[in-house]
Order: sequence, then structure tokens, then C-alpha cells
Amino acid sequence: MSFTTEPLPPRHVAEEVLPGIRRLVAPNVTPMTYHGTNTYIIDRPEGAVVIDPGPESHPDHVDDVMRACDGKIALIMLSHTHHDHHGLLAALRTASGAPTCGFTHSADPSITTDLHLADGESLSGLTAVHTPGHCADHICLALPGGILFSADHVMAWSTTVVSPPGGHMAAYFRSLERLLARDDSCYLPGHGPILREPRAYVRALLFHRRQREAAVAEALQSGPTDTESLMDQLYHKLNPTLRRAAERNVLAHLLKLEEEGRVGRHGDLWYVH
Repeated sequence: MSFTTEPLPPRHVAEEVLPGIRRLVAPNVTPMTYHGTNTYIIDRPEGAVVIDPGPESHPDHVDDVMRACDGKIALIMLSHTHHDHHGLLAALRTASGAPTCGFTHSADPSITTDLHLADGESLSGLTAVHTPGHCADHICLALPGGILFSADHVMAWSTTVVSPPGGHMAAYFRSLERLLARDDSCYLPGHGPILREPRAYVRALLFHRRQREAAVAEALQSGPTDTESLMDQLYHKLNPTLRRAAERNVLAHLLKLEEEGRVGRHGDLWYVH
């Protein structure tokens, strides 16, 4: 697959990515978060709508968001309950007094919001598109005009990790297919740069996942094996820091194949039927 990279973005400064939409990148740089978590600010006369407050590990990010919004925030939206997106939710709510909103069924009972959106419901001009797979409560948020905040479901710089039990590969496939049925013109992801002409990229993601699934099934033809051995075989050129994520993806593919009755397991060993 072909990915889109970008230079290290400026810190502590919100830059416009589209008219009326700015991006403030938290400095939580890791192999899984690229340059950091994207906090989006939609400028409105009544106060900004903020999407994904960012990671608890960088509390100064709250000050950066408040300063970028001149202290006027009308609503805080959450795409999903992974720590690099929700960690500063409570702190930003306290600082701004703005209500918080997330998917109607939280994947983490300890993380709650003031308001809830079910699939297809709208608030402040944003419509929830439930896209489980990376996380059970993951939502993309759609604006009129073909703009989709795609969070961690689709990112331009990398494929998405699907890590069971919260991640579910069959659901991820279905969610990608759902986005293919839409006519969005660009995605604003949770990490990395804007993705233009997204439908071709989503088709490539689906093709890549299907190829990986076929490779997992073919590798099992040689005999029962475990997830680590499969990961070594399929990702032998992988950066060592990404080994754990790759093994989780392999497990997610195996669980999908098991649900479809194509593979089985005995203890830690997986085998074809």
C-alpha cells in the first residue's frame, strides 16, 4: 500500500486544515500514534466544537486547546475510548465547562460522557457513523460537504491496528465496506495528515486486509502454529517496535477465520479444518 507522510507538525499551535477546521497535534509521539493525536477544532460563533481531547500523558495539551479556542468551547466530542483520545476528556471538560459527547454505548464503563450519539444521530452539525473494528464504540463524525473525521478507523500514514478483544476484524471489514458506500471527499484522521480521495484508499485497505487474511490461512497449511510464529513468518521485515501490534492483528484475523469455521485452535496452536 501507498501511505501519506507529513513533516513534524508545529507544537502548541492549531493550524487550519480546512476552512473553519483546525488541528492541534498532541506531542504523544510513538510508533502507534505517528506525530501524536490529532485534536480537531471546528470554529463556531457560539464556541468551538473539539474532537478528541488527547492523551492524559500530556496535560499541557488542555492549555493549548483552551488557548486555541480563546477559552470558548461549546462541545467536546469523543471518537472512541482509547486512552490517547479520551485521556484529557475530564480535564478539558473541567477547564471549559463544555458538555462531552460520545457513542451511545461506551466500550469502557469507566469512561462516560454527558451526551450520547447513536449511529446516524447528529449534534452540532456532526453525524455519527458507527464504525466498530478498531474499537467497539468507534464512531466517525461526518460534516455536510463530504468531510469525515475518521479517527483511527482509516488513517493516511498507516494501516489500523485491530487488537482483540476490543478490536474485531470482521467488524472492521464491515465498517470499511460501509465507508465505501459513502461519498465523502476527504477524511481527517486521528493521527497523521488529511486523506483526500479516500474511497480509493479504503478499497486498497480492504484488498490489503484480504491478502493478509489469505496469507494467514495459507501459512496454517504447513501445520498448527501459534500467533507469534505466524507473525514472524508474515511480518519478517517488521520494525521490532511494531511486533506486538502485528501479533494482535494476526490474532484478529485468526478469530475472524474461526468465526467463519475455517480454522480451529487447541491451546495456543491454530490449525485449518
